[in-house]
Amino acid sequence: MIDVMIVDDNPIVRSALRGFLAGADDVQVVGEAADGRTAVTAAQRLRPDVTLLDHRMPIADGLSVVSHLAEHTSVLVLTSDAADDLIAGMLRGGARGYLVHGEFDPPELLRAVRAVAAGQGWLSPRGASVTISVLRDQAAREREEASHADQLHQIRNGFGLTARERDVMELLTVGHSNAAIARRLLLTEKTVKNHLHHIFTKLHASNRTEAVMRWSGGQRQ
Repeated sequence: MIDVMIVDDNPIVRSALRGFLAGADDVQVVGEAADGRTAVTAAQRLRPDVTLLDHRMPIADGLSVVSHLAEHTSVLVLTSDAADDLIAGMLRGGARGYLVHGEFDPPELLRAVRAVAAGQGWLSPRGASVTISVLRDQAAREREEASHADQLHQIRNGFGLTARERDVMELLTVGHSNAAIARRLLLTEKTVKNHLHHIFTKLHASNRTEAVMRWSGGQRQ
């Protein structure tokens, strides 16, 4: 038997949901609450398998208590609000499912309750769309963070320049010509040019100015 608690401030909605669930022989309503604070207390006491949670309620709304409820019960959000940030917030808070009033019928509600009770998820089309969007945004952030980490790694390791290339780069940064660099480092100008070619490649620079800007900027990180 799947124990269900209904959390909604509207008694008509609570009655309708009880009616939707009444026909199932494997589901029973064990409790109700009209606000989020009462719902958390009831969930701690009743430990229902599934809690049907509305969002817009007095005292404490659904979003503010979903994480607390999720510690004691599997949460299936049932609300008329389909805002992207609300859906994402509910799912991040621990809700296993999200259905929008007017977009599901009693058979789907029962399927959702059974799925959530079994540890699975259940999303309305809008909820699924938001989930995909959130995952894409998260993947983009992770790629950006990885790219930034790689850049910092390159900076902290001197962009992969050898010790001699770093010597050349330091002299280039203060404005020395190839000839002056060669004299300072006791190299031929051809060798300096070779070093500069490798430096430009490693710094992804096409000329001396770009190389100096990238090198100087990296050293300030």
